[in-house]
Amino acid sequence: MTEPHWIIHLPTTLTSVDEAAALAMALRRSLGHVLAVDFGETTLSEEDRQFVRTRVWCDARLPGAGRCHLPADHPGNCRTGSWYGTTP
Repeated sequence: MTEPHWIIHLPTTLTSVDEAAALAMALRRSLGHVLAVDFGETTLSEEDRQFVRTRVWCDARLPGAGRCHLPADHPGNCRTGSWYGTTP
């Protein structure tokens, strides 16, 4: 049996989903080297609707054990690469 993973809920004072996504991108750029954080699973939710979540990045599984690093609902094919420079 594996140990459960933990989620950190980080409330903000931001009032738009675009601002929240931009903050998530900035956190990914500055903390992307921290292996304990799974940025591909990042979701956003309104303060009083925390069970209604919006994915920030695609994170689809790709051949070769990689994951897509493009924004959620992106056009075209998925691709891997650096988290740096990809925008939500």
